[in-house]
Amino acid sequence: MSEHARHEDSDINVRAILGVGAGVIVAGIVIAAMVWSLFVYLSNREALGTLSEFPLAAGQQQRLPPEPRLQTDPREDLRVFRQAEEDALKSYGWVDKNTGVVRIPIDKAMSLTLERGLPVRPEGAKKP
Repeated sequence: MSEHARHEDSDINVRAILGVGAGVIVAGIVIAAMVWSLFVYLSNREALGTLSEFPLAAGQQQRLPPEPRLQTDPREDLRVFRQAEEDALKSYGWVDKNTGVVRIPIDKAMSLTLERGLPVRPEGAKKP
C-alpha cells in the first residue's frame, strides 16, 4: 500500500445520513402518536353511544314489513306446524259442517279400512 493512498472526505455525507435517520424516527413517532390519538377518540365516541347505527330508521322500529315476512324462529314454527298436524290426525272434527263431512283419527280410519276393505272396480269396467 502506498503512503499517498487516501480516501476522499466528500464520498459520504454523514451529517445528511444522520439527519434523514433522525427525520424518519421523528416521523414514525408523530405517526404513532396520531394513530394512538385517533384510537382514543374513536373509543371515546363509541363509549358515548350517541351515534345511531341507522339514524333514518329510528322512528320506524314498530313498523312491520309487508307480507310475506321472514321467519324469526323457523324451528319453533315447524314444531307448531307439526303439532297442529298431529292434533288433526288424532282427533275428531268437522271438515265441512254443511255437507256433513267429518274428520276421524287416523288410527280409527285405518282400522275401519281394514274391516270394510278397499273399494274395487267391477269386473267388466275399463280402466280410464
